[in-house]
Amino acid sequence: MYESKKASSASLAATVGTVVEWFDFAIYGFLATTLAAVFFPNSSGVTALLETFAVFAVAFALRPLGGVFFGSLSDRIGRRKVLAITVLLMTFSTGLIGLIPSPETIGIFAPILLTLARCLQGFTAGGEYSGAATYLIENVDPKKRATHGSKLSMATFFSFAIAAALVWAIEFSIGKEAMVAWGWRIPFLMAVPLGLIGWWIRTGAQENVRPASERPEAPIKQALRTEWKMMLRVGGFISCTGLSFYIFTTYMTTFLRSTVGLEGTLVLAGNIIALSMAAIAAPFVGRAIDKFPRRNVMAFATLSTVIMAIPAYIIAGQGTLTASLIAQVMLGIGAVTANCVTSVMMAEVFQEVTRGTSAGITYNVTYAIFGGSAPFISTALVSWTGSPLAPAVYMIIIALFAFTASRFIPETSPVFVTSTPAIKAPKVMVKQG
Repeated sequence: MYESKKASSASLAATVGTVVEWFDFAIYGFLATTLAAVFFPNSSGVTALLETFAVFAVAFALRPLGGVFFGSLSDRIGRRKVLAITVLLMTFSTGLIGLIPSPETIGIFAPILLTLARCLQGFTAGGEYSGAATYLIENVDPKKRATHGSKLSMATFFSFAIAAALVWAIEFSIGKEAMVAWGWRIPFLMAVPLGLIGWWIRTGAQENVRPASERPEAPIKQALRTEWKMMLRVGGFISCTGLSFYIFTTYMTTFLRSTVGLEGTLVLAGNIIALSMAAIAAPFVGRAIDKFPRRNVMAFATLSTVIMAIPAYIIAGQGTLTASLIAQVMLGIGAVTANCVTSVMMAEVFQEVTRGTSAGITYNVTYAIFGGSAPFISTALVSWTGSPLAPAVYMIIIALFAFTASRFIPETSPVFVTSTPAIKAPKVMVKQG
């Protein structure tokens, strides 16, 4: 029997912590053009932007290491303890960015410190989403896994909306010059008190904990030996999840600003609306996923991305707020659906004993390859080809690859199958100290 108190505790800890961590991580993306001017003042517009997105992508190179480290740690000491650690580390690294002196003060060390702080963010992020999904899915009613899992997607999109709204409000209030001079620091510093709230909530959460005698001694080795085929299949699908998510949440603001030429405040306003709509839609998508086979949902997510990509970029090129909003909503259909189904499917397909490790490796390696590189590759494709539709073609190719991979993932919905790889939450529930 899955007690409502336990499910509520798990949902609150996972959701609030996810909002805090991804707010911290998202700020960088929404300040990309500003940070390019701050940390790479001697580079041209496109070059500075590519350098800024290169730092963005470098952070993702550390995510697989974070996924391995925190995933295996959660299999040994428990999910909740690890999630409390990650929110503290993310808070520290984000606050650090807000305190970095300007290049005029410390020269080359400014972008170096920025890169190091982003690397710590990336390493920490490796333990967040897959860890939160695993923790949440193990502590709720099996027939409502997607309903609860979609709260993580809602929290993620909501955190990006908050970050976008904050950046827009600050820039609107103080102007572009002040934003470059000092205003960019405000969002990073505001993350500190938010992070402490997230840590406090997670330390008080409840969790089902395996007895010490049943915990794996070498979860990484065991996961790679027994789950490597499933990791490849799931990673193939998550390629679309990662790419569509970061195109929708991060790159489109840069595309509309730098390529289309839409005014910055209008870009952020449209993005805030689109992200808020995605956050609102996520719980409804989650409820729908609980009523349909997971494989059908994965097919819808990937094929809708294939269908919507080129029309969305064409519409975005019209250069109006309305057009930008329509384009983002079109891309958001696949992004929201893929994100919601990933949060539940990723935890369902792996065995419980090494689930944290398997999910952490798969999710973060894939996001490092396809998610973190999305803004950089998309910006480079437009620059190299001269075509604003080049990123759309890239999306289509990856989405078709993800669709193919999804056909090799077994059905795991308890509504449509009687046997799954095992969601076996431990019987002993404790509030860990």
